[in-house]
Amino acid sequence: MQTTQSPEIAASHSLWRDLRAAIRGTDADYTRIPLRRAVMLLAVPMVLELVLESTFAVVDIYFVATLGPSAVATVGLTESYLFLLYAVAMGLAMAVTAVIARRIGEGKREEAAISAVQAIFVALMVALPVAIIGIVYAKDMLHLMGADAWVIAHGYRYTQWMLGGNVVILLLFVINAVFRGAGDAAISMRVLWLANGLNILLCPLLILGFGPVPALGIEGAAMATNIGRGCGVLLQLWMLLRGGKHIRVLVSQIAIHGEVLWNIVRTSLGGIGQMIVAMSAWIFLMRILADIGSAAVAGATIAIRLMMFTMTPAWGMSNAAATLVGQNLGAGEPARAEAAVWRIGWYNMAYLLVIAACFFLFPKELVTFFTPDPAVIAVGSQWLRILSYSLYVYGWWMVSVQAFNGAGDTVTPTRINIVFFWLIQIPLAWLLALHLDWKQTGVFWAVFVSETSVGLFTLWLFSRGGWKTAKV
Repeated sequence: MQTTQSPEIAASHSLWRDLRAAIRGTDADYTRIPLRRAVMLLAVPMVLELVLESTFAVVDIYFVATLGPSAVATVGLTESYLFLLYAVAMGLAMAVTAVIARRIGEGKREEAAISAVQAIFVALMVALPVAIIGIVYAKDMLHLMGADAWVIAHGYRYTQWMLGGNVVILLLFVINAVFRGAGDAAISMRVLWLANGLNILLCPLLILGFGPVPALGIEGAAMATNIGRGCGVLLQLWMLLRGGKHIRVLVSQIAIHGEVLWNIVRTSLGGIGQMIVAMSAWIFLMRILADIGSAAVAGATIAIRLMMFTMTPAWGMSNAAATLVGQNLGAGEPARAEAAVWRIGWYNMAYLLVIAACFFLFPKELVTFFTPDPAVIAVGSQWLRILSYSLYVYGWWMVSVQAFNGAGDTVTPTRINIVFFWLIQIPLAWLLALHLDWKQTGVFWAVFVSETSVGLFTLWLFSRGGWKTAKV
């Protein structure tokens, strides 16, 4: 006698099969399989890779916080400069994802591999001058940001390590963007698992010391990060040459192709621009907080780490939207590309409403986990509560802006960012924090106003559909 499974059991089995395929990697065609399955196969590994990345960020700041508020301020002030580097890395990664996804969607895998090689060349060219400047002028850069005497005297080596080893940051971003654009998100996930797993293991050993390993303090945090990320880059290069499910680089393809390289640079300019605008706005905010005091910088640094950690699933889903938009536009399926964005947007909103509730109800408990300093706790918990009011809107901004980037239209988000971050956020933060003497509270409310506004406006602009005609 033949038995049949109930629809519930069949659906459960299908879900587990898709989860296994997402983690192992799959050669599925994301332009043809059911949209729900395509979102899962891409989003699951992208979420998992970012979860471990953010776990490291939280672990790192936890151990650095044991060295005192000035040590945390060192990380925050150095990251203000790293944010500019991240802006370049993320802008370049946006272009790489868009170009690779479009070529894969068009069925041109050899051209996708050549584009991947050119992206690596661009990353190497950017890394060298940043490394030289960071090593030679570390103290001057910290002084420019208003660092206190301890940070300049003891924290500068952290800055040297982080900026001097910036090549591993750029390559991690760019090569993982290659894998994500091609649809090999599971490889990107494994790379960051390795890199950040090593970071998490080495961080307490090198910061605090253990047995024969001497305590290196704040410098140890930077060394752990560079070692972990360097190992991740080696795995990336090996996997790129070995080949994933969707892309493989042949040794014969490792050469400069001027036209392809320029196409990546040209496409990345908008992405770099939009990230530089956003990141430089953050630098101005940190500079305002530095005038208020190290406690304000430390509290803001912990809050932003918590925010990034809890928002990683939403970022992962938004990255999946960029790949789906790029590949489906390449395959001539703009309606399917748009449907993917709306589906992921609703997922993001539902998830971030839960996170917002946690920030609103338990802000002090979350910050207290990282520091016992009452002043730092007061600052960090205040920002978490203000953030909770607009997180769901931020989720829609994340997915809609990734739709533009995945389509290759990186210029439109740049223009939006100039208006909302440079012309609204920075002047409003200065006015409220320093001129009206609201201190850090003014900075936090300025962020709320600008980022809520930019989220709603970007979603409206996405709904108009102009991104569907972008060419890369």
